[in-house]
Amino acid sequence: MDSNANLRRLPSVDQLLKSASAAGIIERFGRPALTEALRSALAETRDDVRNGHNAPSGETIMAAALASLEAGDKSSLRPLFNLTGTVLHTNLGRALLAQAAIEAATAAMREAVALEFDLESGKRGERDDHLRSLICELTGAEEATIVNNNAAAVLLVLNSLAAGREAIVSRGELIEIGGAFRMPDIMARAGARLVEVGTTNRTHARDYRNAIGPDTGLILKVHTSNYRIEGFTKEVGASELAGIARSKDVPLVNDLGSGTLTDLTRFGLAHEPTVREAIAEGADIVTFSGDKLLGGPQAGFIVGRKSLIETINKNPMKRALRVDKIRLAALIATLQLYRDPDSLSERLPTMRLLTRSQGDIDAQAQRLAPIVGRALQGGFSVSVISCESQIGSGALPLSTVPSAGLALTPMESSGSMLTELAAALRRLPMPVIGRIERGALVLDLRCLEDEAGFAANFAGIANFDMGPEIDKVGKP
Repeated sequence: MDSNANLRRLPSVDQLLKSASAAGIIERFGRPALTEALRSALAETRDDVRNGHNAPSGETIMAAALASLEAGDKSSLRPLFNLTGTVLHTNLGRALLAQAAIEAATAAMREAVALEFDLESGKRGERDDHLRSLICELTGAEEATIVNNNAAAVLLVLNSLAAGREAIVSRGELIEIGGAFRMPDIMARAGARLVEVGTTNRTHARDYRNAIGPDTGLILKVHTSNYRIEGFTKEVGASELAGIARSKDVPLVNDLGSGTLTDLTRFGLAHEPTVREAIAEGADIVTFSGDKLLGGPQAGFIVGRKSLIETINKNPMKRALRVDKIRLAALIATLQLYRDPDSLSERLPTMRLLTRSQGDIDAQAQRLAPIVGRALQGGFSVSVISCESQIGSGALPLSTVPSAGLALTPMESSGSMLTELAAALRRLPMPVIGRIERGALVLDLRCLEDEAGFAANFAGIANFDMGPEIDKVGKP
């Protein structure tokens, strides 16, 4: 049969929309969406027929349209297994929320809440009031406010206290974080004039004293949370710097970056300056994140002297940077967990993952190694290895936590096999993200809590095309 005859056999879009199988699809996706999907499927089918293929049935065309709709309906913001070895992975969403925070956020999504409504007076309220006393209790600060992330917190503080004026900062603290966020650029956007003091590796108290003048708006101390300068170094501690700022009646702003509300040494981790310590050392304003070491949703906290917080809250930018009711509810629930620090390693996922023992993770790796090996059908050797996990998101950059994992090594030396395997793992129903190093794909298991779910998910690797190199080695 020639192609023209085959083309005439194809059903029309209208005929397909009237078929029995269309009703359920229309209920799921809507008639306009199915109509467009059918048009696309028929266009591809006509091209195939012109190239010599037989005309498919209407059900086959409908199935192609449904597959297209389902693929387009799948969110790209998919849950995955973070086996990178970085607990607070910026690209993978940072902190996992505590169950209490999830429940609080869900309740706020389902119902109307008194977000900016004072139930006692019946008048308009302030959304920050819901957590102000709690964060002050946990940090020792006089006052507090909140915005959508710590970068916004720094921007708002600089614009509120130093717009059109000078902001003094050590050259050794002119940080850049992910996404090309550079402190000098933020200062410029905030309208502050950067005044650099000291050198990259050494800054003295006299450098700050000599820089302070009538145009000084603030002194900024930045915690270098994502790098360390070592060797012949000198920095002015926060307490000494607070004294210098106070003697000149200039505010000291301490940007802690990641920030933490509890002493991490109690969990066997390296010490990271706490917000309470920064306040006690004399900082007038302290800024820090909510979604890193604190273990909550993305947010930026600004705490400190009441008169300065009031000035910051009057800035029109504050409204543009505020958080919504969902995030606020999750933050309150997260902060409440810190009233009982002894239970954090059980109730806060960030602390639970960071404090998992290497022995427990190693035992998990021993259980999973044969399961992963069988799923890979002999194309890779699977070995249990010791490895080092990172905290991530700029926290304690030189500190690692002993962990264990699986090293998937090709039976034949081939870099392309590793990249193909990594790509295949990303195509699993629940993607698996590891890291390639030293000729192997390493799956660090520190963040793996759903062991059964991982095993069932990984078994599906045999159903995916992993490329000709893997097919050659790993499949008959």
